[in-house]
Amino acid sequence: MKVVVVESPAKAKTINRYLGDGFKVLASYGHVCDLPSKDGSVLPDNDFEMKWQISSGSEKHLKDIIAALKGADKLILATDPDREGEAISWHLQEILKPKVPVHRLVFHEITKDAITHALEATREIDAPLVRAQETRRILDRLYGFD
Repeated sequence: MKVVVVESPAKAKTINRYLGDGFKVLASYGHVCDLPSKDGSVLPDNDFEMKWQISSGSEKHLKDIIAALKGADKLILATDPDREGEAISWHLQEILKPKVPVHRLVFHEITKDAITHALEATREIDAPLVRAQETRRILDRLYGFD
């Protein structure tokens, strides 16, 4: 069985219908990690080290994904194709530390053809996109939303 993780439960339901047997599609419900709002979550004097924590409410969704991974032969991270989705996939990989191969699936429309074609062209997580999202979060924490 292959475990596929998307961001929203509505996408999970639709994609699960497209993929059928052999796949279990679950939702992360968005970000699974964030920087705490208190001082010290970003350390500028230590090469901008970040202190991530699991987001409130994400524990249940992570437990569901962990349970699904038992007996799985592959983890497919199919979060959104933007920098936030890439960071969510990276956080999932870091938290789950799966013992199965991990693939990044990117699609731009939720149709059976798009999902099927995307499965033929999985890739690794795009580190520059993850760093771009981290940089954005650092700026939000240090300087706010002004």
